[in-house]
Amino acid sequence: MKTRYRNAFVMGLAFLAATALAETVQVKLKVVEKDLVVDNAGNTQRMWTYEGQVPGPVVRVTQGDVVDFTLTNHPDNEQSHSIDFHAARVDVLDEFESIKPGKTKEFTFRADYPGVFIYHCGSDSMAEHIARGMYGVIIVDPKEGYSEDFPRPDREYVLVQGDLFEAGTSADKMKMNEGWKAALINGKVFHYDPVHDPNASQTLESEPGERVRIHFVNAMINEAAAFHPIAGIWERVWDNGNPKNVSWGLQTVDVAPAHGMIFDIVSPADRPTNNAIVDHRMKHALNGAISVLMNYEGADADKGRGDQILLR
Repeated sequence: MKTRYRNAFVMGLAFLAATALAETVQVKLKVVEKDLVVDNAGNTQRMWTYEGQVPGPVVRVTQGDVVDFTLTNHPDNEQSHSIDFHAARVDVLDEFESIKPGKTKEFTFRADYPGVFIYHCGSDSMAEHIARGMYGVIIVDPKEGYSEDFPRPDREYVLVQGDLFEAGTSADKMKMNEGWKAALINGKVFHYDPVHDPNASQTLESEPGERVRIHFVNAMINEAAAFHPIAGIWERVWDNGNPKNVSWGLQTVDVAPAHGMIFDIVSPADRPTNNAIVDHRMKHALNGAISVLMNYEGADADKGRGDQILLR
């Protein structure tokens, strides 16, 4: 009995310590409907966005933190909008309700589960709102921090794959995948692929042998993404980004719509190499879903760190 009471006491102290370390994180997002560049050539299309960009800003908190959230629908917009945080446990009819142009919605939630989660608009038609660019990523880091099972990466990148439909495609056609034109990676076709698009000016970078962590979210409305590193192997994969859901040495992983996973890749340390991070569904890959990871000595030290985990 004494041992049982002692264990309960220790667990209570651990809970109090974790609670004391939790923070309240203020997050404010504004919905903006605007013409946005959707490829490396500078072509634009009317998009609906969080903060005027696709995907929206990366939100990063620690497990147990409370998110104090404010959504503002810009008064110049034409549509009602909302937000659905997949990391939240709330009321779909309350916190996730739609608001009209010029209105503001505030709510809080506690990030109880670690992982990489999508956030997106849930207003009618949800298919159209998401397909027009209303999505982003919230990373919830585990409260235990890094460990042998969840090692600290040398670099991190956020990749969000979305849809690009032909301009003027109706919501009804979008939900049936009619009018589909291309795959967007962080808001652009072939965003980080100068091999297939000579207009592409950016790539992902790392030094040989570094552990590169990719927080991947599939924001396509209808189809899964077969995520694969050409000329590499996923050293570890965490389903939903939860450290408890680990798999080793995988080649291709299906990521469902509105789902996220964390992928680690480690390049050979003794030579420069390149990887093509692709959706192995060729329809997606050859229409925009390829990103080049260059592993070489002298790689840009800022890329994959700080505010450069999602390259604009």
